[in-house]
Amino acid sequence: MSQITLIRHGQAQTGARDEAGYDRLSTLGHRQAAWLGAHLREVGETFTRVYTGTLRRHVETAEAMGAARYAAPVRDARLNEVAYFDLSNLMHAQFGLAPPTSRDEFLTHLPLVFTAWQEGRIEGAPESFHAFQSRVDQVLHEIAAGEGRALVITSGGLIGMAIRVAMGLETGAFARLCLSILNTSLHRLHPIGAGLTLTQFNAIPHLARRDRLDAQTYI
Repeated sequence: MSQITLIRHGQAQTGARDEAGYDRLSTLGHRQAAWLGAHLREVGETFTRVYTGTLRRHVETAEAMGAARYAAPVRDARLNEVAYFDLSNLMHAQFGLAPPTSRDEFLTHLPLVFTAWQEGRIEGAPESFHAFQSRVDQVLHEIAAGEGRALVITSGGLIGMAIRVAMGLETGAFARLCLSILNTSLHRLHPIGAGLTLTQFNAIPHLARRDRLDAQTYI
């Protein structure tokens, strides 16, 4: 098995209220990704394989990073994010839970949505919680089975689910973990025994400079 480096996409359209409106990088998101790419080149990181989801924000992040210098990116829809806006809108329609309008509201909203989703209480969900978990587990184990270090550019919910699977987290801890994942952060899964183990979480060395502290974003 091979090491996997997971990257969350750069900041997207934070004021959006649906999946399509959210799915492109902001100006800051492009800068975050470019800084990350420059950092990886500066420290001499190498990867033999590159993967992204098929969402626009994944592809734009890979392009801004210059990820193709390592290998031609493979786009795989199994690396796409859960459709959170769709789940949120269904929660509003079925349970009267209003979508969040601030980060503080989001901190309360996400665990409620994920709990209802896992328990199968959201009718018409575009994907079940268990189907999401299964596809994340499947695609990452397929990537880990390949030759050489892999770079995977994806979304926060998928990274959170990968860590949930690797660490055996319960749903509340999984939801809180997702809320802490920064844009363009690095996470590493390393094969130990028959499985993947988390060896690095939420690293943002490219944003650690004093003049980039304001570029450390969660949404």
